[in-house]
Formats: sequence, structure tokens, C-alpha cells
Amino acid sequence: MPVRTDFEGLVRALAASGDGAGRRIVAVAGAPGSGKSTFAERLAGRLGGAVLPMDGFHYDDIVLEARGHRPRKGAPFTFDVGGLAATLARLAADDGRAVAVPVFDRSIEIARAGARIIEPSTRVVVVEGNYLLLDDPAWTPLGAHFDATVMLDVPMPVIEARLYARWKGLEGEALRAKMEENDLPNARLVAGHSRAADFLVANDD
Repeated sequence: MPVRTDFEGLVRALAASGDGAGRRIVAVAGAPGSGKSTFAERLAGRLGGAVLPMDGFHYDDIVLEARGHRPRKGAPFTFDVGGLAATLARLAADDGRAVAVPVFDRSIEIARAGARIIEPSTRVVVVEGNYLLLDDPAWTPLGAHFDATVMLDVPMPVIEARLYARWKGLEGEALRAKMEENDLPNARLVAGHSRAADFLVANDD
């Protein structure tokens, strides 16, 4: 059963559970629009860690176009989950080597390879992404690398309002398709088909 807490309570719990030696990987999951990126950066800052964004593992638009998946960009099958698993394994190995990780550039809607370096001295890595706790054969194995898991608890009306704000440049059919055929189904998938986290944290303010 998840422990329901707030941000400060989560920081205290995670700080208390660390031994200061081995690297810890903390997963922060939540629906699109739940505020994962900002939350993860804030959490990593408090814990003296680094952030690994799941969005860096988006397949490139060229691949998505070839597969007919471009309209569903952001759905679980549009990510290189194997690449994410391999990166998590490298980070968990904690073998004294730096690990270069990709970061999604929202201004160009493309992942930039090697855009962030996680140094050997980094003791906490906060992984953030929609599907980190998804109860799905492709995604469930990621859990073997997580030392603690967090689910952001945000009401669906708030999620919907945030997503509409995100796509304010779109209108008409383009906006309807983006929301009703992709973003909202993805949000409902996360809400209804994720495994229980260690911590449940409200993030709707």
C-alpha cells in the first residue's frame, strides 16, 4: 500500500533511507500533465542528485513515421524501453564510469543523444516518466532497477486543463486529435494500469 505524503515528507523519507554509499534510483511516475519534470528536478535538487527523463528515449519522428505511429507519439510503444532499461542497468551498476543519457528537447520535439552526463559521484538518480510503473510486459522489468517509486496524484480535470494549456498553439481538429486520440488515452492508461508505488504524492497545486 503506498504511503501518502507531501513533497517535504517524501524528501525526508528518501533522505532517511539512504546509506550515503550505493547509488539509489528513484522512479517518479505520473500521467502526462502531472508535472513530473518539474517535480523530479526539484526532488533531485533537494537530494543532491541528477534527473534521467524517460522522454529522452522517444523514438525519432523518422522511425515513428515509418511505423505509422507518429500521431500516437507519447504512447508506450513510441519509446525505446529497451534502451531505457540498458541505461538504468548501467546506472545501477555504479561502476565508477560516467553515463551519458539522452534528453528530450520539447522546442524541436526530438530527443538529443548524450545531452546530459550523470557523473560517477552522483548518488541519487531520479528517473521521471509516464510509464515507469506501467503494468505491462515491456515496462514491468524496469522495476528491478528502482530503489524507491513515487506516483504523482493529480485529478484528471487538472491533467486535462494542463494538457490543453500545453497545446494552446493548436486548435480545431488538430487539438481534438491530440487530446482525445493520444494525450488523454495515455493519461487514463497511466491512471488505471500502473502498479502501486511506494509513495503517493499530490501534485495539483
